[in-house]
Amino acid sequence: MNAAAALLKHPYQPSDAPAIVLASGSATRRKLLADAGLVFEVKAAAVDEASIKQASQAEGVSPDETALVLAELKASRVRVAGALVIGADQILTCEGSWFDKPRDRAEARAHLRALRGKTHTLHTAVTCLKNGQVIWHHFEAPSLQMREFSDEFLEIYLDQELPGILDSVGAYRLELAGAHLFDKITGDHSAILGLPLLPLLGFLRQHQAIVK
Repeated sequence: MNAAAALLKHPYQPSDAPAIVLASGSATRRKLLADAGLVFEVKAAAVDEASIKQASQAEGVSPDETALVLAELKASRVRVAGALVIGADQILTCEGSWFDKPRDRAEARAHLRALRGKTHTLHTAVTCLKNGQVIWHHFEAPSLQMREFSDEFLEIYLDQELPGILDSVGAYRLELAGAHLFDKITGDHSAILGLPLLPLLGFLRQHQAIVK
């Protein structure tokens, strides 16, 4: 978003509303906010997620707590005076194992084979900081039951969906062809995509960032 566009407010946002900053490089989170009609700035924060996850697992910290820590850390790395800075993170677990984003086709295939026929959880946290202080956070844990798809389907799916799914911790994009992978889903759709939208909009209304 260029500087001129950032000065324009959407009708839902009063002219004196605090600025909104998304501390995430996720295209999906960015689209969720944009589709909701919000004007915001994107400032992706660099965080060594892998080392934090490894330390959390070694110390017995839950995936719920770890997702929240990562969300807050991302938001804390972005300082825009007076702005509401949104941080978010998501951790996928299945039968006690934690999953990271796959790096290539082989890892994406391994992820999906490990999840096939099982139910996994997406531990999804969102937080908001203002002037470096946490003023709100929210957590959801939707569950997704993956079907027993064939190896033939899997290879077709990888042909069609790579490289886009390498940005997803589960090697799928539910909003696209990833829907073919599942039998049952429990939880809010936006939380599955990585940003619980309705609770976030409620928070923004409470803090006069958008019209009540």
